[in-house]
Amino acid sequence: MDETAVDAYLRRIGADRPAAPDSAALRTLHRRHLVAVPFENLSIHRGEDIVLDEKALRAKIVEGRRGGFCYELNGSFASLLRALGYQVGLLGARVYSGERLSIPHSHMTLRVEAEDGSRWLADVGFGKHSTYPLTLDEPGDQQDPGGEFRIEEADEGDLVVLMDGNREYRLERRARALADFEGACWYNRTSPDSHFTRSLICSRLAEDGGRITLSGRQLVTTDADGARSERHLAEGEVLDVYRTRFGLELDREPQVKGA
Repeated sequence: MDETAVDAYLRRIGADRPAAPDSAALRTLHRRHLVAVPFENLSIHRGEDIVLDEKALRAKIVEGRRGGFCYELNGSFASLLRALGYQVGLLGARVYSGERLSIPHSHMTLRVEAEDGSRWLADVGFGKHSTYPLTLDEPGDQQDPGGEFRIEEADEGDLVVLMDGNREYRLERRARALADFEGACWYNRTSPDSHFTRSLICSRLAEDGGRITLSGRQLVTTDADGARSERHLAEGEVLDVYRTRFGLELDREPQVKGA
């Protein structure tokens, strides 16, 4: 990524260029990405292709001012961090649903090393999760505005990430290439068993630390203290909410594909 592209990306997320690739700057970039770029699966239902290529991802997220799901958001964020001097590895994960695990690589996260050698788990593509990166070298609980997190050792060398005592996903340690996630990405955007193909989702971290989520026409807002409000939108309100609450300029209301 050249300097012009870096500057455009930083403008997209409302962040200044960091003086150094340190831990403090990583925290700021992580939070700004979560606030500015929504977690959304609208491309699946709008018939838009999803291309796991760094240039294509930046074109969608930065130039097109859209969001995406894990492969897109974390894949694009990885390219920004590398351009700023961080060491970044793409890590595959399997998501928990009760005791059941999803298919391999159904989620993608980032291992990020700052200039002081500290290692972090960065994840701007999981929806409701940690506001700031989690340290990979802390065996105990980690307090975050998003909840209480813990990273535990699992068998076969994997790690398990927990939020508020619940297992979120099982994480590989081995770094992968972006192309390694193409099969799982295809599954998540085409399989009738994937929750991404069965519903619409658009969600982002609010500036005050709460969360704003639009699922179909159901708008849910949660403030930093956890107070929740829910409202069903009228047909004529939907595109305006996508524009004003998520920054998405859409030409038509998304509908679940095949519905």
